[in-house]
Formats: sequence, C-alpha cells, structure tokens
Amino acid sequence: MEDYSYYVPRRGKGALRLGNSDKLVIMEHFGTLPKGPVCMDYGVFFLCTAGQARLDYDGLKVEMHEGDLFLYYARSVIDNMTVSSDFDCREVWFSRDTMWDMNTLGKKSLMDLVAMKQNPVVSLSGDELSLLDDYFRIIVNRMRAETYELQEDVVHTILGAMFLDMLGMIRRGHDRKVREKREGSGTGSVNSLRGKQLADRYVKLVEECDGRVRRVDEFARMLNVTPGYLIRQLKETIGRTPSCIIALFTAKAIEYRLRFTDMTMQQIADDLHFANASFFGRYVKERFGMTPMEYRAKYQNAQI
Repeated sequence: MEDYSYYVPRRGKGALRLGNSDKLVIMEHFGTLPKGPVCMDYGVFFLCTAGQARLDYDGLKVEMHEGDLFLYYARSVIDNMTVSSDFDCREVWFSRDTMWDMNTLGKKSLMDLVAMKQNPVVSLSGDELSLLDDYFRIIVNRMRAETYELQEDVVHTILGAMFLDMLGMIRRGHDRKVREKREGSGTGSVNSLRGKQLADRYVKLVEECDGRVRRVDEFARMLNVTPGYLIRQLKETIGRTPSCIIALFTAKAIEYRLRFTDMTMQQIADDLHFANASFFGRYVKERFGMTPMEYRAKYQNAQI
C-alpha cells in the first residue's frame, strides 16, 4: 500500500498559471511541502535562491544550496525534508503533456531526465544563473501580462528553450560527476567507460525499436550480454533499470500515435506488437490512468 500523499502545485499569491490549468505552474518563491512522504505527478525544477535544504529523494540523500538546480522526476518520493530558515527557491511545475506541447521529449531530453535520477542536483555557474534569471524574468512578465493573442504559444516557446537549457545543465553536472568518479576509480575506469558505452548503445537501440520491443532479455540478446549484466551496468552508469528506459520510450511511442495520428487502437496495437487491442488498452490504462480513447479525446491536437 502506498504510504505517501500526492501533492499538487499550490494556488494563490506567487503561483502563475496559464488560465486555470495545473499543467504548467511557475512559483517565484518556495511553498512548504506537507510533512511526511510526498509524491507528485509533475516534473518540477527547483532553483535554490537562498539558504539550503536536505531531503530523501527516492531513498537518495539530496542537499540543495544557493545556486543549485534540482530536477524532480514525476512520481518520485520526497521524504524527511528540512530547510533552513532563509531557504527559498523558484519552481517550475510541468506535466508530461506540457513537455509534448513544447517539443522537449526528444532522445536527448529523455536521456537527461534519466541521468538526473542518479545526480539530480547541479551547482550552477554565474553565467548559468544569469541565464536562468533572464528566462524567469521574461516568462513571469509574459505570464502576468493580460491575455493576448498567441500568449500560450509565446510562453511555451520560451519555456521550451529554458527547459532544454536546464536539462543541459543537469546533464553536464551528471557527466562531470561521472568523470570524477571514473578518474578516481583507478583500474575501474575502464569498466566505467564500458558501462557508459553499453548504456549509450542500449538507449539508442531502445529508441530505434520505437516501443515495439519491451523485454529486457531481448535487448540483452541484441547487445550480446546477459540481462543481469545489462541491469547492473545501467544502474551503475545512469541510475536506472533497463525496464525504466523501455517504459519511457514506449510511452513516447504510444503518446505520439494517439496524439498525432489517426491510427485505430487495433492498428496501434499491431504496430507496437501488443497481443491485441484489449491488452494494449490495459497497458495504457495502467500507465496513463485513462484508456487510449480517453487519452486521444483529451490530448489529440490539443493546445494547453
């Protein structure tokens, strides 16, 4: 049984939205999280602007200090959060379909999201902080402005660019920590390099399969390694299991077909090698919280 509470972005002073939707929310100042374990159905960027915070993030000990960027991955669990009296941060809350609408779900951004689970906090340089400060200033200005023609398109375009820059910062921080670990591991550096190469080959292969292969043992066979070895290497290198990568790209393949094609449920099931349309429907319901037809009706060609 789940022993955590779900949390949604707060409303009121300091929380900016486009319309009344929770799909995209900008908070200029920190809003205290509830006591105890918390899970959110959103991705969240936290940019620490003052003080410090400590928390458990899916069991990983995390610290944030002024000038740090922390990327929360949706449906992860935060617990034991403590903050200094002067702690403050800016926050950007976003739903998965918001990322679709801003065209930030490419291979590179997916890999950035995967990498951040292992190293979710990065200390930013002065230039990076200045860049994000410019982004926030422009976005807040555009979101506070009275509704105008193309406002949503303008905000999404600016946010899309900011997201990609933030993901790049997280990725650079991850790569830097991997290099430091490799350089300090002596003879283990060769194994670390091999693990990174295997992880890159695996992700490329999963992407190329486009949701049509969903068994770890099949990918292991294609890579000529054992499933156990593949699991260990990916967990050590990018902090995620092979099945998690499969789930990410399968979801992307399904969402694309439901949102941007007129394929029937049977055609999608056949294309993605599901046993039948009923099994495909159950798969989508379990992972998206709605049936394929409900998802299509809600999001196909929709604008936030």
